[in-house]
Amino acid sequence: MNYNCLIVDDEADLAKMTCEYFELFDVSCAYVTDAASCNSFLLENQVDLLLLDINLSQESGFMLCKKLRETWDMPILFISARQSDEDILVALNIGGDDYIKKPYTLSVLLAKVKAVLKRIPSREKDDGTDKDNKAEQGTVTAGHVGKCPEEKDFILDEKIRSVLIRGKRVELKAKEFKLLQCLYENKNTIVTKERLFDEVWGDAFFSDGTLNVHIRRLREKLEENPNEPKIIKTVWGTGYILEI
Repeated sequence: MNYNCLIVDDEADLAKMTCEYFELFDVSCAYVTDAASCNSFLLENQVDLLLLDINLSQESGFMLCKKLRETWDMPILFISARQSDEDILVALNIGGDDYIKKPYTLSVLLAKVKAVLKRIPSREKDDGTDKDNKAEQGTVTAGHVGKCPEEKDFILDEKIRSVLIRGKRVELKAKEFKLLQCLYENKNTIVTKERLFDEVWGDAFFSDGTLNVHIRRLREKLEENPNEPKIIKTVWGTGYILEI
């Protein structure tokens, strides 16, 4: 498989949270917790960028970086709680492209990762191809949908994860489609946040931030003005309602 980012960090909870955050912003991500797992992962998958911690069990991130540089040329960004100038210089001198100190802010880390990914020619080419394909398929982006559609003009297609609005198709990510499907199955009635978390993510105690990001993305794709939604409306303190 192809991934934008692989995180190598023995802090599994932090690595998992970072992956989930990146996925919300279309940066495909996976994580491993040691050098051996990293080597195995790279043999079976293609990775555009590596986020590498220094303090790993069995083998340090420094040693792993030196070995990776013998065969791989993807950007390597060190992430570490070690603050000394010496550690930073070592990281950069053995092949690291950047050094990010922990604790990091997810939004800042994402911005750095996206900036690096944009400089990778193969990704720019892929992005252009994807855009051309979507244009040929009649994909609708924000601002192309008019007033709130009637039910007969709002058709979900589970096979290809899309919604047809007045004859125009909008492609959706897996979680976006599942979220919209849940709202559609309960259209014109309030769906609580807890129910959405449970049915879409399988966990009633997920964070509001995750849900908010997905709702915003749906609005950007479906609404004429995402800031004044007519299709997916917020019921403050309770949840959301799909009005068609």
